[in-house]
Amino acid sequence: MKNHPFALALICAASLVSATPAQSAENTTPQGFTALFNGTDLSGWWGAETEDPRKYLALPADEFKAKHDASLADIQNHWRVENGVLVNDGKGLFLTTDQSYGNFELLVDYKTVPLADSGIYLRGCPQVQIWDSTETAKFNIGADKGSGGLWNNSAGAPGKDPLVKVDKPFGEWNKLRIIMVGSRVWVWLNDQQTVNGAVMENYYDRKQPVPARGPIQLQTHGGEISWKNVFIREIGSDEANKLLRETGPEGFKPAFNGKDFSGWAGATDACRVTDSAIEWLPGKDGTLHTQDEFADFIVRFEFKLHPGGNNGLAIRFPGQGNPAYDGMTELQVLDEQWEKVTGIKLDPRQVHGSVYGMVGAITGYQYPAGEWNYQEVTVKGSTIQVELNGSKTLDADVSKVTEFLDQKPHPGKDRKSGYFGFAGHGDPLMFRNISIKPLN
Repeated sequence: MKNHPFALALICAASLVSATPAQSAENTTPQGFTALFNGTDLSGWWGAETEDPRKYLALPADEFKAKHDASLADIQNHWRVENGVLVNDGKGLFLTTDQSYGNFELLVDYKTVPLADSGIYLRGCPQVQIWDSTETAKFNIGADKGSGGLWNNSAGAPGKDPLVKVDKPFGEWNKLRIIMVGSRVWVWLNDQQTVNGAVMENYYDRKQPVPARGPIQLQTHGGEISWKNVFIREIGSDEANKLLRETGPEGFKPAFNGKDFSGWAGATDACRVTDSAIEWLPGKDGTLHTQDEFADFIVRFEFKLHPGGNNGLAIRFPGQGNPAYDGMTELQVLDEQWEKVTGIKLDPRQVHGSVYGMVGAITGYQYPAGEWNYQEVTVKGSTIQVELNGSKTLDADVSKVTEFLDQKPHPGKDRKSGYFGFAGHGDPLMFRNISIKPLN
């Protein structure tokens, strides 16, 4: 999702304010970060409630401007700046950045009061929880566990409760550090980790990932809360991929040595090794696959597409034939700008991450062509899950599929094991950092 031109103008104005000498020493911007609060006024912010950010970000520019401007009176009524500190009276709309963010690192200091309840909305979605950890009336919903968890996650879900309770006494400042990559979140409260790479659920639609981009919101209700040192640093794809590679269980083994095709079979003549990556050669078709077979497994890898690029993942491939039909499936590897580049209309069962011809995937989470993407695929029984750049874009059970693209059946969809590989369609692209963890 892109920022409205109106919002971009406000952002530019806010950045000029944040660079002025009037900025307080307390709100001095760390190297590599940008100040969201300039220590002087509310430039760069507007007001929104607990509302799906996808709806207001999709508004036409004039309608968004009207909504934005209508919120400012409420913000001025309930938010103020005192000696370089943002203060809210515990009422009103939530302070919301004009700019939207994708992957980022956020630094925030806050100080709260008894019975106050607050939080930080990430990309407009609730929330990293902040509350009174001594309020016994809320112990039944987790207040006794402390702040810093992803409280709006489902009961029992990773990240919902903080790993440790480290809230400081009332009157003292607490320090939050939050990293968000895709839907995955890391949180440190007062220099101790409270969330470790947990998936943040989309409060507004739990079947969908958190939006790829959205604003930061400072949520307050129930009591006065103060904020300062609010800084953000946008994270690029290379750093994001490194963080994602470090998440999850142990037991992954490299499937590609970065030097040659040892351990691989099939279309080895359709590829070459370039910069420790498998590079598919233009005009070459075929399936490059592992020499080992797998039943249930998780595979992790990175891929880089050219504009309009097309390839696929061969899942439980028998070693011959078409992976999409003779194997369990071919998972699409496709530039999400395919239609724009080629002019060819896609069926939802052909987009990136889809179970080709059988189950469509959620789009909008791929990096632009030319950047490395991180993907993780989990195959267990008849189910397949895809996590792209930290967001789940597919959760499918192929045993339940009865309708096929072009009414063409997939006789191999119920295979129990086979090879993993890459199905080339003549387009240049690259794969690297390939590792597999068998699940049986």
